[in-house]
Amino acid sequence: MKIVIAGAGAVGTHLAKMLSHQDHDIILIDSDEEKLKLIDSHLDLLTIVGSSSSINDLKEANVKKADLFIAVTQSEEINITSSLLAKNLGAKRTIARINNQEYLVPENKEFLKSLGIDEFVFPERLAAKEVISYLSRSGTRQMYEFSGGKLLLYGIKISSKSVIMDKTLAEVSQMTGDNDYRAVAIKRNGDTIIPRGHNRFMRGDLVFVISKAESIDRVMTLAGKQKYNIKKAMILGGSRIGQKTCAELENTLDLKLIEIDKNKSIKLADAFSKALVISGDGRDMDLLKEEGIHKMDAFVAVTGNSETNILACLLASKMGVKRTIAEVENIDYIDLADSIGVGAMINKKLLAASYIYRFTMDADVQHCKWLTVSDAEVIELVAHADSKITKGKLKDIDFPTDANIGGIIRGDQGIIAMGDTQIQEGDNVVVFTMPSAIKKVEKFFK
Repeated sequence: MKIVIAGAGAVGTHLAKMLSHQDHDIILIDSDEEKLKLIDSHLDLLTIVGSSSSINDLKEANVKKADLFIAVTQSEEINITSSLLAKNLGAKRTIARINNQEYLVPENKEFLKSLGIDEFVFPERLAAKEVISYLSRSGTRQMYEFSGGKLLLYGIKISSKSVIMDKTLAEVSQMTGDNDYRAVAIKRNGDTIIPRGHNRFMRGDLVFVISKAESIDRVMTLAGKQKYNIKKAMILGGSRIGQKTCAELENTLDLKLIEIDKNKSIKLADAFSKALVISGDGRDMDLLKEEGIHKMDAFVAVTGNSETNILACLLASKMGVKRTIAEVENIDYIDLADSIGVGAMINKKLLAASYIYRFTMDADVQHCKWLTVSDAEVIELVAHADSKITKGKLKDIDFPTDANIGGIIRGDQGIIAMGDTQIQEGDNVVVFTMPSAIKKVEKFFK
């Protein structure tokens, strides 16, 4: 596939890195020559110094032959303009990064589509949805729903109280006799393991599980976790993520939002009817104590500074908050934050890149998610007639060893995949895969 990416910022660079390993023909446009030189020395792609809103520069990038044009610069106006120009010049599909909710209103979205923008990606909105999802299920990490919740993927840490610690997957299956959930990956000491029957669960493992909604409590019990309700939450940072999260949850949770900018906090106080907005520095221990952080069930840090968010979450944990969520935009900090006890993490660039990545795949992809604290990706694909995935039972079709089929959505029913399961035409299939297996997985669904 020929792909033109406009913008060598965090999202564009990460997306280019993901795609460069998948045999795509990639061209990256940006006005920053030094930034492009650095990228060019590390990735197998073509870089062009120029403006994506320039017709001449787009022609130089041969955008007329592009299968996909992706505009992810920091400027919403440039993204929209360059996507419209690219479409007019012949690009088959265009995607624009936006930061304005108005463009997602159905009539506005349809109007822009009629002009030539096929898809929109709104990183802050994706991040806010992620936060809300994390707060909806206590005790789990990275909760994702498939087909409206018919199947769930979530991460859960194995504690010393777990009855499955030091047991193999086969032993646990024999012990429980339960086929309503399945471990599809294990994150251990920085590495991601695609487990088989002989692999053991160890203390501190972050285990990714596919299950039906009604099975979560049983899985938590096996992992040594206790369920708790989130009724009170504190949000640090009046960023777009903080604002969207607050707007969605202020009618269901007792919320406090702390914003360091006094003028901004005054505007936010007028914007929310129930949430309490506080002007102050969330790193101030006395302020947090005064505002009752020890009474909070959850603490969400979404300032523009990763270090502040990590430290604030550690402080909240020390004060007794059970659920902490940090926005960590520096990818190098993610493993560190996970290892020192930050509960859950969100990263806008990973979320946006994952959302866009599914449009680069040859198979019919309904959902794609790059997991924040793992090297792996979870993909929801549709099985079509005569595709290789439908040609036999899972144990007999030689599926890649560095990938795992977790479950199937067939009609209104969620099914946990087992060796004797046979996938049928029209099934939505949830696959957990390492980057090395993505192309091999695609071939099973073509």
